[in-house]
Amino acid sequence: MAAVLLNLDDSNMPKLKLGKLSRREGIPLSPSISIAKVMSRRPYGPGVHGPKQRRGRVSIYGLQLREKQKAKLLYGLREKQFRNYYEKAIQKQGDTGELLIQSLELRLDNAVHRLGFAKTRQQSRQLVTHKFFTVNGTTVNVPSYVVRPGDVIAFKETKKAKPIMPELLKNAEEAKIPSWLQTDAKAGSGTVLSEPEGDDLNQPFDTKLIIEFYSR
Repeated sequence: MAAVLLNLDDSNMPKLKLGKLSRREGIPLSPSISIAKVMSRRPYGPGVHGPKQRRGRVSIYGLQLREKQKAKLLYGLREKQFRNYYEKAIQKQGDTGELLIQSLELRLDNAVHRLGFAKTRQQSRQLVTHKFFTVNGTTVNVPSYVVRPGDVIAFKETKKAKPIMPELLKNAEEAKIPSWLQTDAKAGSGTVLSEPEGDDLNQPFDTKLIIEFYSR
């Protein structure tokens, strides 16, 4: 199992497929350097016609679908999972788009990624599943676990001797941490200071179009 965890750029999805999906959506779906290089070399959609390919006029439905796919792929969720987040968001008082992003950001696997303890959401999900983290001292291995203000997310003591740990902690030291989180890279822990709001909810997809897609 350790061999699987050694590569910080590791993903459950093959890089070739992830690169094609990133080019199709027009945004990098992973911070992986290899994905950035693919998009830099080929800043156009995939397909045999490459840069010469002419795209027809996209329908409103097509635009809505693309934005939904961007969000779903960025957070690494299946359709049923993503729709469940939408269903919960529309049942709450407030801006549905903001509530949707907020609920996605408060997933444990996303919080681990945002704290810098994993370079990608795919890797953070893998680490959570393999019981690398505790929340308030209790081991949690459910990626969708909802973190709340005041929660302390930390590497499990028994995992700190793993060969991958120096790389993970170095990544945490260099990561840009959002204002709703606080990281202590040396201690291998982080704290949820508040729920994400304002600029922390900015994403490379349009939630308005996503809400319209599901409201049809």
